[in-house]
Amino acid sequence: MTETAPKIRLYVDAVLSAGAAVPLLPDQAHYLFAVMRRAEGDSVALFNGRDGEWRAEIAQAGNRRGLLMVLKQTRAQVPLADLWLLCAPIRKARMDILVEKAVELGVARLQPVLTRRSQSERLRPEKMRAHMVEAAEQCGSTVVPELVAAQPLAEVLAGWPADRRLLFCDETRDAPSMAGLNAPPPAALLIGPEGGFDPGEAAALRGHPACQPVSLGPRILRAETAAIAAIALWQALQGDWR
Repeated sequence: MTETAPKIRLYVDAVLSAGAAVPLLPDQAHYLFAVMRRAEGDSVALFNGRDGEWRAEIAQAGNRRGLLMVLKQTRAQVPLADLWLLCAPIRKARMDILVEKAVELGVARLQPVLTRRSQSERLRPEKMRAHMVEAAEQCGSTVVPELVAAQPLAEVLAGWPADRRLLFCDETRDAPSMAGLNAPPPAALLIGPEGGFDPGEAAALRGHPACQPVSLGPRILRAETAAIAAIALWQALQGDWR
């Protein structure tokens, strides 16, 4: 009989190996025991972004605390494609969608970029990180992407690594189509704010040696839709969807 994989997956910081004991954080214990009604002896899948996915068993269940015993590895660690996503902060609900889908589609790193039209007062890194962890738990990924602190666009461009192509999604739609672009890793996608980059920022991007303006087609896309479309296009061009 084929063994059924646990339906609940948790991200942990602990090293995962057979026989290891992993204590639960209070919010994990509350979710597992109060919300999901799991009990001692039940199975849970664990991952930490380094050691693959492991089956664990609930050894102790208490009030906002618990202990898991790691049994065996069920999946090897799968590295993410070397793709970064940089995006200007947008309205909270839409930023949540952008972050969730970026994790599901497999970006390796996410960084908010502050522009002249950014809505930076809505940016809450700790909430973004929690949302990324939840998305990775739900979608079956063994990795939570790196979250980098927000930086102004000028600082990002000044410190940009020369060997990484920066694909600037150009809302004017007069740039080459991304669908036919050869941009192997390492690469990065840049999505602008609501209303687009201002003329000075657009000029700085077009003049940067690592930057390549790209078009996502004839339609005007919201920022979160542009991010999803750009990631999916890039992944498809690299063979990820074959």
